[in-house]
Amino acid sequence: MAHYRASESKREQFRRYLEKAGVLDSLTNVLVALYEETDKPNNPLEFLRHHLGAAGPEATDTELLRQEVAELRQKCDRLMEENKELRNKLLHYEPAQGDGAPE
Repeated sequence: MAHYRASESKREQFRRYLEKAGVLDSLTNVLVALYEETDKPNNPLEFLRHHLGAAGPEATDTELLRQEVAELRQKCDRLMEENKELRNKLLHYEPAQGDGAPE
């Protein structure tokens, strides 16, 4: 019986935690919105995600972003290499600082 009470106490603490954080209100509002929808969505879980603000990027968007990141990394590598080459050329044509040459 003590185990049952401990379990109930944990549930009550968790319920208060959810209530204090506003989770219960948010869930209630979204469920009410779903209930009041005249045209019920084909995917109610997606409806909940969207209305809770948890809708993540689409798979196609994610893939496009990954591809863009890869292209930008390659471009960055090319620019870093070009920068290195130009610095070497510049060092070759400019006298070293501190040689006593007037500026």
